[in-house]
Amino acid sequence: MLSIEEMKIYLKDNLIENRYIHTLGVADTAIRLARAYGVDEKKAEIAALSHDIAKNRTIYELQDIIKKNNINLTYDEEANQELWHSIVSPIVAKEIFEIEDEEILSAMRWHTTGKENMSKLDKIIYIADMIEPNRNFPGVDLLRREAFKDLDNGVLQGLTHTIKYLLNKGIPIDINSIKARNYLLLKE
Repeated sequence: MLSIEEMKIYLKDNLIENRYIHTLGVADTAIRLARAYGVDEKKAEIAALSHDIAKNRTIYELQDIIKKNNINLTYDEEANQELWHSIVSPIVAKEIFEIEDEEILSAMRWHTTGKENMSKLDKIIYIADMIEPNRNFPGVDLLRREAFKDLDNGVLQGLTHTIKYLLNKGIPIDINSIKARNYLLLKE
């Protein structure tokens, strides 16, 4: 596996500047959350740095990787190309960063939609992506406070926020987000 510094060099060279800054913010937030919740900080940093590795790829490049890896997209995934980078990022990170840790790859895969029964690392990357310091939207400060107070409730509130946003925009909601939210609601 590449070193953290090697990963950062690759990302700086291959992401647009705003995406690179966002990625560093996610990494810092993920490390702090990992520390707060007893999760391996290095795994959190690696997953956070890698989560958007495919974000600046074209739709055609993402489509090609999906086809080459025989990935069958769900109806929801097919309908929303914004989700494709999270499906492809673990594949690209395995190839370029030589990441083999399934827990890290899972956190990368589910950072956009969430899923049922997420691991702590899955939750940390999901919410860190949403609350990193460069994010600015109504309610983000409340989400930040909640994420550091109660991880499950922070993720639940993050999922609720995203679902409301997508409903208001008339954008299809991935079934995994609904299942993730329902799982956390029923867990309480």
